[in-house]
Amino acid sequence: MGRDALPASAGLPERTMMIALPFLLQLDFAVLRRAGLALSALLVAGSLTMAPARAQSSALTPEQRKAVVDLIRETLQQNPELVQEALIEIERRNTVAQAEAQRSAVTAEKARLVDPATSVIVGNPQGDVTIVEFMDYNCGFCKRALEDVRALVKEDPKLKVVIKDFPILGPDSVEASRVAVAAMNQLQGAKYFEFHNKLMATKGRVNGAKALEVAKDAGADIERLKKDMDASATKAVIEDTVALGDRLGLTGTPAFILGDEVVFGAVGQAALKVKIDAVRKCGKATCSG
Repeated sequence: MGRDALPASAGLPERTMMIALPFLLQLDFAVLRRAGLALSALLVAGSLTMAPARAQSSALTPEQRKAVVDLIRETLQQNPELVQEALIEIERRNTVAQAEAQRSAVTAEKARLVDPATSVIVGNPQGDVTIVEFMDYNCGFCKRALEDVRALVKEDPKLKVVIKDFPILGPDSVEASRVAVAAMNQLQGAKYFEFHNKLMATKGRVNGAKALEVAKDAGADIERLKKDMDASATKAVIEDTVALGDRLGLTGTPAFILGDEVVFGAVGQAALKVKIDAVRKCGKATCSG
């Protein structure tokens, strides 16, 4: 953003000025110098300090309030790039806060993440590293990540993979997941994983009818499957997983849980392997130091 992006004549509301005040009071001294602000200017009437983002504007006298508003307005008019810097900093803080919240949620939900009653476990059930995948059968990126997961299971005999149906892409996805969850009563282990892979590889929109066809080919008893997919227990599994995803702050699929970290998207086999190796090394998906 260039200096001409905000004309000197542009007036900024007082409310905007006061919202910007806490950020400006915390700006690095180098930024303040670059913006041409003298420290004495921030110490309006000798009553403000550099410390408090938490200081309330109500503590200012009317004269001091006007002086601060005028100072911020002049600063932003002369240095509009500070607005961009503020937005970047806000985004950075939000990202950090979200990651920390997700780590706390993953730790709190550790048992729910690997609950065999609401998950499918493939690979080595006793593996030393667990990767949990939240997926949707109509998710293009999940289809892309399928080969990565399959390759990891094939190449790593100590890897435990937990698959959780997270149907967030419409009614078709919910129908497909109902069939998939019901199929857990008949298909286990490698046989279920084969069914899962074929269903993920289905061309076009995946719905209940297509899922039943794939399940039949996999050897499932279709009449029993139809009864199970309408059972309250099946619906409860899907509802439980969707609620769990919400608590973890999952906003899309695929979402992988490794250690205490959430990894979004089809990041590729190599990137997932780096995370797996890190969990083996230090117990976390990202080792410090």
